[in-house]
Amino acid sequence: MIAVVYSGSKTAFWKIARDGKTIAECTMPGINPCFNDQKAILQFLNKKSTLINHAESIKKIYVFAAGASSVERRNELAETLGLFFKFSKITVKDDLYGAAISACYNNSGIVGILGSGANCAYFDGKSPEKNNFGLGFILGDEGSATYLGKTLVKSFLQEKLPKDLQSEFEVKYNLDRPQILERVYKKPMAQQFFSSFFDFFVEHRNHKYILDLIDNAFESYFKTYLLPTIELHPGKEIHFVGLVAGTFQDQLRAIAAKHGLTITSITKEPIYNLLNYYSN
Repeated sequence: MIAVVYSGSKTAFWKIARDGKTIAECTMPGINPCFNDQKAILQFLNKKSTLINHAESIKKIYVFAAGASSVERRNELAETLGLFFKFSKITVKDDLYGAAISACYNNSGIVGILGSGANCAYFDGKSPEKNNFGLGFILGDEGSATYLGKTLVKSFLQEKLPKDLQSEFEVKYNLDRPQILERVYKKPMAQQFFSSFFDFFVEHRNHKYILDLIDNAFESYFKTYLLPTIELHPGKEIHFVGLVAGTFQDQLRAIAAKHGLTITSITKEPIYNLLNYYSN
């Protein structure tokens, strides 16, 4: 029995399989080792009956997590998970590696992540090329759910949203300026707070103001991540992975077309392809 885990900073997706067939699955808060310590991760695990019931039967676990980009962080997360899954061999890679495998399998290509966070890299069929993009939600993550959330919240606080959206935001979230600033600057997990507003974009996806915010975010992503990668690796197929890319794929493809580019594939939930890859 194996388990495959794909975790952004907001949500971790788990699938458990035997002989290539899924027998159980669940979601839990993200297990980013940069943001979640051992105690928090173990608390998340101990709240999931699905994982408790299968913990002793799982022999291999393949984990792809945001924030697991260094050997130290990967070992730290593997050690934590090993306290819960005592009979499992645990392999930890970062989410970019998981996205690359999900999109390309063993083929080469350029892989972009647009989920709760953002990244991009050339994948040679074995490993993603190192880059300087992974700056996190404060310094980077352009185009991600977190970036979109920050843009929306800032516009709300500055009263730059159209009146209808300003009113709907107030009603939906019941947040005022002091509450938002306290949540961002005094409480933990500001990244998850910002990404939680992604639903607002989905609900108002046909509103011109929201469409413009998304287009501008994608343009920023292309200029920051994708175009520099293409410049180093011209002619390679382009793949995207993640909730934002999958939800707004028509706009993403339109922005690509403006730059004379074609996107080969967009995978909203990479966990399915990862499970297939490691089950066969």
